[in-house]
Amino acid sequence: MPRLLLALLLLLPLGAAAQAAPPPASTSATPPAPGPKVLLHTSVGDITLELFPDKAPKSVANFLQYVHEGFYDGTVFHRAISGYLVQGGLYTRDLQPKRTHPAIASEADNGLSNLRGTVAVARGADPNSGTAQFFINLVDNRRLDYAGNQSGLTWGYAVFGQVAGGMDVVDKIAALPTRAQGPFAADVPHPLPVILSARVIGEEAPASAASVKAPARATSAARPVRPTGRKGG
Repeated sequence: MPRLLLALLLLLPLGAAAQAAPPPASTSATPPAPGPKVLLHTSVGDITLELFPDKAPKSVANFLQYVHEGFYDGTVFHRAISGYLVQGGLYTRDLQPKRTHPAIASEADNGLSNLRGTVAVARGADPNSGTAQFFINLVDNRRLDYAGNQSGLTWGYAVFGQVAGGMDVVDKIAALPTRAQGPFAADVPHPLPVILSARVIGEEAPASAASVKAPARATSAARPVRPTGRKGG
C-alpha cells in the first residue's frame, strides 16, 4: 500500500504539468503575406501605397496592371479638395485623358472604410465604372462607404489600399491653391502635381508605357460623386 501511494504522489506533478502545458504551436499556419507596395514618385515628393489584394483583389489587380504598363507615368493629381480628397491617375500634364482598359466591377462592399490615408477606386455615377483613376482620403470619409446596392450614391467607393508612407506629401498636394483649368470647373491644383513614375517596390521597372490618349468624351469618367451639399465641379 505505501508503495502504491508513493507511486501516485510521484505521478501527480507530471499529470498537472501535462494539463497546464499549452499545445504545441502549429507549424502549418503562416501569417498573411503583406500586400504589394507601390512607390509613386511625384513632383511634390514620394508616396508609398500598400495594397490589399485579400480584400479587393479585382481593384488591386487592375491598379497593378496600370502600374506595370507604366500608365501612371506623367499623369497628374487633377483634383484636390482640402478636408476631403485628392484624385488622379488618368489625365496628362495638359489635362488630356489617357486610354484605359475596360471598367471593373466595384468591390466597395468589401468591409473597408474610406478613412484618412486610404486609397479608393474613383468612378462615375455607375458603381462599376472605375478604371485607372484613384483617390486618397484626406479625412475619414465614411459617407463614401458602401451602404447598399440601391443606387450609385449608396454603393460607395471601393477601398483597395492605404498610404504607407508620404502622407505629408498628400497633404502638401491638398494644400496647393486650386483653380479652373482644362475641362474642370474647379479644384485643379496649381501647379499640377505630376506622377513622374509608379513602380511596384521590389520589381523591375516596365520597359515602356503602353497607353495612349483617349477621346475627350472620357473626361468625366471615374470621378467620385460629391456628397449632397457640396458644389459641383
